[in-house]
Amino acid sequence: MENKYTPIADYDYRMIEAYIDKPEVTDWYVNAFKKFNINGIDVMKWQWSWWAFFGNLFYLFYRKAYMAAGVFFLLFFVASLFAPLGWFVLFILTGGYGPYFVYRTYKDKRLEVEAQIQDEDERIETMRLVGSYNVWAIWVGILIHFFTWVSTFLMWGFFITLFGLVAGNAAQ
Repeated sequence: MENKYTPIADYDYRMIEAYIDKPEVTDWYVNAFKKFNINGIDVMKWQWSWWAFFGNLFYLFYRKAYMAAGVFFLLFFVASLFAPLGWFVLFILTGGYGPYFVYRTYKDKRLEVEAQIQDEDERIETMRLVGSYNVWAIWVGILIHFFTWVSTFLMWGFFITLFGLVAGNAAQ
């Protein structure tokens, strides 16, 4: 059986590795990024990431895909107003398409760096500086998820208690 992941040039690998700035997951991103670029043409494809699913827009903030995070924030806001389970659909969409938005951000930064810097080693170091990740996004995401789930359970408890009192008074 032939390996579906063809090797990439050392320079390309080093650029992705510098941008991701986590050697333990570089191979995963390399394989995902290759899936998004077919013969030089960028294609939006499904690439599942549990981190993107559970982190949703905080995954995008973590990976510095700010534009996509802003769009998903607006979609989450609209979905929460008009669709009862719209947030869950957006979690799934973020899990499947989040890595693509990281790729698009990487590609934009790479083109910008390559246009301005000629030295290969300096390009790689610059990609590490403009890429990498935001640790604060993890903590903000954890706090917001925690408060969201706690408030949801409290709200359900309130409604169950309220309906129990109403039903108890109606029975008397």
